[in-house]
Amino acid sequence: MSQPHGWMPAVDAEAVHALLCESDAYQAAKTGTRAPARRPETTRRLVEAGAVRVLSGDAGPIAMFTLTETAAFDVAAAGYEPSPRPLYLQRLAVGAEAAAAGSLVGVQALRRAIEEAQALGASVLRCEANPDLVGTRQLLERLGFQQRGPVHADDTRRWVYLELPLDPPVTATV
Repeated sequence: MSQPHGWMPAVDAEAVHALLCESDAYQAAKTGTRAPARRPETTRRLVEAGAVRVLSGDAGPIAMFTLTETAAFDVAAAGYEPSPRPLYLQRLAVGAEAAAAGSLVGVQALRRAIEEAQALGASVLRCEANPDLVGTRQLLERLGFQQRGPVHADDTRRWVYLELPLDPPVTATV
């Protein structure tokens, strides 16, 4: 695995999208779940908006996450309590090589996302996650994310809503 160069705003939408799809395929194969359908135009829009952060190495992107002011899901259906400044964590991804090697890059990505959300003045960080990705789910919970409501399902996927209160600043314990 190549050495990481640090977290930066993403500029290469194609490389980011390839990392996202690689991560999805790895997790699907590992858990026996279906990889989500991803749209390159959504990735491009998020990169152009400056919402995507990427950790790159010598061989390209290693991990990524996206922070937005708008959820990619129905917030009303999530049942969140009102909050003055929510931010939304999306598209957390770790490259297959780093994930298979047991790298802590996923932990670093989540910690960085929390730090950036706090720096942006967020009152809460919210996300939607696949409950079948047990390792990711446990990591989110260790960092203080709490499930809101039941596990949801449709014909193609299962998901849960989670949130991390950021007032006062959170201290992670991983």
